[in-house]
Amino acid sequence: MPPASDEEISSAFERIAIDAGRAAYALFKNGCKVEHKPDKSPVTEADRAAEEIIQRGLAAALPGIAVVAEEAVAEGRMPAALGDEFILVDPLDGTREFVGGRGDFTVNIALVRKSVPEIGVVYAPARGWLFVGRPGLAEKVVLDETFQVASRHRVHVRQSGDALDILASHSHKDAATEHLIASMKVGKVHTVGSSLKFCLLAAGEADIYPRCGPTMQWDTAAGDAVLRAAGGTTSTLDGAPLIYGYREGSGSSRLANPAFIARGGKAKAG
Repeated sequence: MPPASDEEISSAFERIAIDAGRAAYALFKNGCKVEHKPDKSPVTEADRAAEEIIQRGLAAALPGIAVVAEEAVAEGRMPAALGDEFILVDPLDGTREFVGGRGDFTVNIALVRKSVPEIGVVYAPARGWLFVGRPGLAEKVVLDETFQVASRHRVHVRQSGDALDILASHSHKDAATEHLIASMKVGKVHTVGSSLKFCLLAAGEADIYPRCGPTMQWDTAAGDAVLRAAGGTTSTLDGAPLIYGYREGSGSSRLANPAFIARGGKAKAG
């Protein structure tokens, strides 16, 4: 029987993400071939191996729910329709971090319901961190070197002061985001790779993550689910909640995000 409750679904996501992360981490340590997609973004054997593990796991745990996965989309395989409930997968977010030997890459799995990311897991195998979010609960899980859970505790966003601690992309800097940051009262700016930026907001370690550069829905959904479960928000620049699902356009452009701002407690732009 497929998982019925949010807890069962998040537990299934955890198991699948850990399996995929274990495979990706082995290739991170031992090295693997790097190729480039038509858009010049890198893709590795680890991306494909992790996605295969995730797809198999989801087919067994949640059969019948549409799955949108990054590497499948890159090969032209997208569900014809998503419905009110679907899954977004980024098997290796932060591929540039992975290729560069930095440990900020993550495995992301999220369940979207009625355009809202409600259940998400973000696993950073090189750091031994796994973040989980579902309605009413956000947790940080620490795994040991054997990929077993060593500790688990709840996380929650913090309330910001006047000066904001800001998170910015390590590998994807752009002028529009820099301009937006310049409009804020800045305390510190920290550069972090992948969807860990959402998770650090969720854990109360920073206040705001603005992003004007291009992202896809699979890049953000899992981290966004963790952040929302921890009491944070993600909105477009006009203040509307960031929503998920097919947009106007064709191909993968239907899954592109607009510019957004992810916030912890009472952080405000400007």
